[in-house]
Formats: sequence, structure tokens, C-alpha cells
Amino acid sequence: MANSTEPQKPQNTKKNKKKGATLDTFYGAKIQNTEQTEDNIKENAPKPSKGNGNSPQTYEEFESEMTKKMEAFWEEKLEIMQKKFTHLQNQFDQTVKENQALKARIRQLEDNDRVKEQESIKQSQNTKKLEENIKYLTDKVIDLENRGRRDNLRIIGLPEKPEINTKLDMVIQDIIKENCPEILEQGGNTSTDRAHRTPSTLNPQKTTPRNVIAKFQSYQTKEKILQEARKRQFRYKGMPIRVTQDLASSTLNDRKAWNMIFRKA
Repeated sequence: MANSTEPQKPQNTKKNKKKGATLDTFYGAKIQNTEQTEDNIKENAPKPSKGNGNSPQTYEEFESEMTKKMEAFWEEKLEIMQKKFTHLQNQFDQTVKENQALKARIRQLEDNDRVKEQESIKQSQNTKKLEENIKYLTDKVIDLENRGRRDNLRIIGLPEKPEINTKLDMVIQDIIKENCPEILEQGGNTSTDRAHRTPSTLNPQKTTPRNVIAKFQSYQTKEKILQEARKRQFRYKGMPIRVTQDLASSTLNDRKAWNMIFRKA
């Protein structure tokens, strides 16, 4: 059994020293060797020569040459960029001009539309005024026509015979004597200006007789005959006839429309 207190064998100190020196000084030695190499390169670099140009190129000359090349490269790039920028600037200016022209055109069109709209409004107002004036004048003409017919009576249903058409004045006197003799004036007649058929020409396709228009000299006499005609049916030699107020055609049409409404009501 070996003694526990036996001294241990000494290890290989040479190997340990060598290994420890390598680990401790590896990176530092490498750095130191690099610096020494750079220093040696700088010291051994060829100096610029004032002689012919066949001498080796120095570091400063190389750096200067590379700087000039880089400057030329970037100057070329800058020139290209300036050209592109100038082209883009021209396009932008052209676009701005076109935009301004379009805005001016749109503004002009809007102004024209506004002017046309105002003119249209004025024209519509003028048209409305003209329509109102036309309606007023039409109503005025109808009123004047009705006033001009205020002494007339319209006799409907009087037969279309030559002996009647040639003696309408006498026929009207006979109608008054037969239906309302109490309104006859002294002498047994009423004062009439004229009597005629309307329309003046006979339409052969129309079976009903034309109306007779009789104009009286006295408005009161016409009104008395009209009042009697409203009370009872007038006749001429036993044939029924109708006596009404002579009015304008538009007024008659309006009265017909209102009569239909009254009948339905």
C-alpha cells in the first residue's frame, strides 16, 4: 500500500510553460505582428520620385488617383441625376401649366353655365310674363266679344228651309208673338238690327240646322225674351226650339264643361 503522504511527481513544466505562453500571448502577439507588418510596409514603401514616371506608385498617389476616380464617378452620377431632375422639373412645370389651363377652362365653362342659367331664368321669367300677358289679353278679348254679343240671342233648332232663311227677321217676330206676346212693343213688333245663320255656309255633312243669331236694338227686350225662354220651352209653328244667350265659343265650351260637372254633382 502506498503512503498517502508520498510526494507527487512533478509535472512537465516545460510543456505547461509553453502552452500557457501560447494562450496568454496569442491575440496580443498577433496584434503586435500586424502593427509591425504595417509599419514595415510603410517604411519599405517606395518614396515618390522626381525622376521619370516609371517609379513605383506611392500610397498617396494611389489614394489621390482613387479619389479623382470617385469624384469623376460621382460627378457623372450627379450630372445624370441633375438631367433626370431637370426632366422631371420640366414635366412638373408642364403638368402645372396644363392643370392651370384646365382650371381656367373649367372656370370659364362654369361661368358660361352660370350665364346660361341666368339667361334661362330670365327667359323663363319673360316667358311666364308673356304667358300671363297672353292669358290676360285672351280673357280681355273674350270679355269684349261677350260684351259685343250682349244684345244677341242664339236660336237653336230652327229648320233649315229657304223660306225661313230668306225671312229670318219675320220668323223672329213670329217666334216672339207665339211664345211671349206680352213683351211686344207698340205696333206688334220688336226692334231688331239683323239676323243671320252661323256659320254662313252650310255643311252638307252636318244634319242639324245651323244656329240663328238675332241682334236686338234694346238690351232690355233681349233680356225679357231670354227670361221667358228660361221659364218654358219655345216653339215655332209647333216645332220645339231653344233660345239662349249668344256668347263666345270659348265661353260656351267652359259652360258646357261646368254643366257636365253640375250634372254629375
